[in-house]
Amino acid sequence: MSEEDLKAELERLKAENEQLKTQRGRSVGLKVSEKGGVSVYGLGRFPVTLYKEQWTKLLDMADDIRAFLKEHDKELKAKPQ
Repeated sequence: MSEEDLKAELERLKAENEQLKTQRGRSVGLKVSEKGGVSVYGLGRFPVTLYKEQWTKLLDMADDIRAFLKEHDKELKAKPQ
């Protein structure tokens, strides 16, 4: 490969790497774990895994969680995009 080809390939790989980084941060997915829980991928470094009853309890609290977030907005930090 010529030096120009190597530079072009390097630029292509850099662009592909950036695209993959942005896709990874945006995509959230669900999966059934080996132990039968529901895992949510894409929120952080590790998946969040809870059993069905725990998810139901958490989802039933959605309004309370939103109110808590609003009430404590000034104390809470947001992850940079």
